[in-house]
Amino acid sequence: MTQYAEGITAEIVAEHGINDEEYAIILDRLGRAPNLVELGIFSVMWSEHCSYKSSRAHLGRLPTDGEKVIQGPGENAGVIDIGDGQAAIFKMESHNHPSFIEPYQGAATGVGGILRDVFTMGARPVALMNALRFGAPDHPKTRQLVSGVVAGIGGYGNCVGVPTVGGETNFHAGYNGNILVNAMAVGLADADKIFYARGAEPGQPIVYVGSKTGRDGIHGATMASAEFDDASEEKRPTVQVGDPFVEKKLIEACLELMATDAIAAIQDMGAAGLTSSSVEMADKGGIGIHLDMDKVPQREANMTAYEMMLSESQERMLVIMKPGREDVAHEIFRKWELDVAVIGETTDTGRMVLTHKGETVCDIPVAPLADDAPKYERPYFAPEVRAQIHAKDIAQPDHMGEVLLKLMASPDMASKSWIWKQYDRHVMADTAASSEDPSDAAIVRVHGTNKALAITTDCTPRYCYAHPFEGGKQAVAEAWRNLTATGADPIAITDCLNFGNPEREEIMGQFVGCIDGMAMACATLGFPVVSGNVSLYNETNGAAIPPTPAIGGVGLIPDIDKRAGFGGMKDGDILLVVGETQGVMGASVYLKVIEDREDGDAPHVDLDAEKANGDFVRGQIRTGRLTACHDISDGGLACAAADMALASDCGIKLAHEGANPPMHGFLFGEDQSRYLIAARKEDAIAILQDAKADEIPVQVVGLAGGTAISVNGAHPLELDRLRAAWEGWMPALMDQLVEAAE
Repeated sequence: MTQYAEGITAEIVAEHGINDEEYAIILDRLGRAPNLVELGIFSVMWSEHCSYKSSRAHLGRLPTDGEKVIQGPGENAGVIDIGDGQAAIFKMESHNHPSFIEPYQGAATGVGGILRDVFTMGARPVALMNALRFGAPDHPKTRQLVSGVVAGIGGYGNCVGVPTVGGETNFHAGYNGNILVNAMAVGLADADKIFYARGAEPGQPIVYVGSKTGRDGIHGATMASAEFDDASEEKRPTVQVGDPFVEKKLIEACLELMATDAIAAIQDMGAAGLTSSSVEMADKGGIGIHLDMDKVPQREANMTAYEMMLSESQERMLVIMKPGREDVAHEIFRKWELDVAVIGETTDTGRMVLTHKGETVCDIPVAPLADDAPKYERPYFAPEVRAQIHAKDIAQPDHMGEVLLKLMASPDMASKSWIWKQYDRHVMADTAASSEDPSDAAIVRVHGTNKALAITTDCTPRYCYAHPFEGGKQAVAEAWRNLTATGADPIAITDCLNFGNPEREEIMGQFVGCIDGMAMACATLGFPVVSGNVSLYNETNGAAIPPTPAIGGVGLIPDIDKRAGFGGMKDGDILLVVGETQGVMGASVYLKVIEDREDGDAPHVDLDAEKANGDFVRGQIRTGRLTACHDISDGGLACAAADMALASDCGIKLAHEGANPPMHGFLFGEDQSRYLIAARKEDAIAILQDAKADEIPVQVVGLAGGTAISVNGAHPLELDRLRAAWEGWMPALMDQLVEAAE
């Protein structure tokens, strides 16, 4: 017969997300039944969000080492060497379920949490990014969710004083019941002054700093690890409430403390709050931990140890100090008007012991909460292979200009300026290119130097759904390509792997396929993973989101004066395509918008060609020959040309010859590993000569000039008309929300 402590029932265990097999493991590890506090701690630490129990078996295949990797996965954020004794620290994480339940606070606290992951490593945050996925534009909840999420991101980031420099926003019916809000932060630090969660030893004081602990966010990690149903909005109490002004003070206070050499280890209180921060530092240090819950700063009366350990109140950190240095922390944090308290000490027992009101309310070994947590090899099967669709398989439209207009005014391609205009992109004065600028990646100067970081977020979920392996490859390759298109050397990635219920074999098959594709691309491109996050159970009533392995890429521009964007094209420039065009149309924007179909195989990525073409383009950028450079992705060559024409305020005369591929394949095919570049005539000749010598496929495709985009002198689309449609879609969508409110 199953053992239960007093007041615990099978129903209570199930409510904590613990199944029968896992409860049996708890009984075995403890040698007795857990009390409610211990059950709560196991619940959050064994949640999918904290334990990665369904994904750990596969994540190990991702390459994590590289010449410039200082710290890979396993810490709060990844760290890369950017030369001159400096390091970039970055990570991406999800805040999906909280943002669906409470859009403003869910998105705001997602920003706050990812900032803490970065500055807890000793970095000053210098940039924020986000990757957002919403439901169909005509879904009744979409506009309200967009409004709330964007306001939350802007409200927190703008107030904390870190620029939000870029990202991506997509709409698809697959996200109707489960939106995705993935936040990324990047910081800078001296390479020899990085702080870690590991490093604590027995006999050191544990100091709590930041805001007081309340009852908000209790069981947030567990909620984030369960699929939604029709009653999901009742979970609002599990969404945290953030205060960006407190976060700003916390950043400054932590960085000031880090300058004193008084810290042994440090960890932010994110998902699972005080539980995860204390367990992770104890596990990484191979030590035990004792906390006196009476000493935890509390903002509500009569809080129980259970509530304090599981609360996800924001703007809190846990610091293990070197003995005798507690007064240093007290002085600094009181100056910044933040709470600070010694709440315990490290031990040599390997156990987590909690006392409250004179009683021991928890005494459990650390190992089962961390490395010894359950790890599943879930069954899976690969999705059925789809046939590739080429342009020759689809009837050619009559007027290419009208097709281009429709594509550029579609949810996938339309301007998202309504969103990014709500973000402060230039605070700190080091943003060289952001969402408003014609650049394939955001560019942020490394303060006081002539070098810069290039930052991007990328994923094409429709490819991942059509062919997870190729979709995983393409997500990494496009991030590499977007960095390359600015002239940056791609260095490393962070990822945010968003999928449905891993207990379903087809969902696990999507996950495994994407991981394997990502791993191959990372290895071939020399683009390792240094940090990341897995977000599973993203589904409602059994309907899963499209597989969405979002990639955040970071690269280095050695000389900011030698970079490229796609807004510098001039009248008379020659346009060239680097890479081969075959007219692949499967899973394309053209197929979705024009043919009202979402079938066909994803375009395959030749990674060797990807690397060769990208290295060639990067080299040409640094010669100064290019006036513009843009990667070719969604919507193919024509949409890339439209981006370039709008950004440069200059028309383009495209030229197409022959029947292979047909004209619509030439214009709208989504073949990979391609760039559209522009150069003066004499430079274009030199580029073609270099390409021939290096055996890189480069084709002249047009000439810049005029006020329209045309093909072979026909099908003209005036830029003014194109711009109005491209810029008008998003405001028109959001105006409907205002009208509904009135």
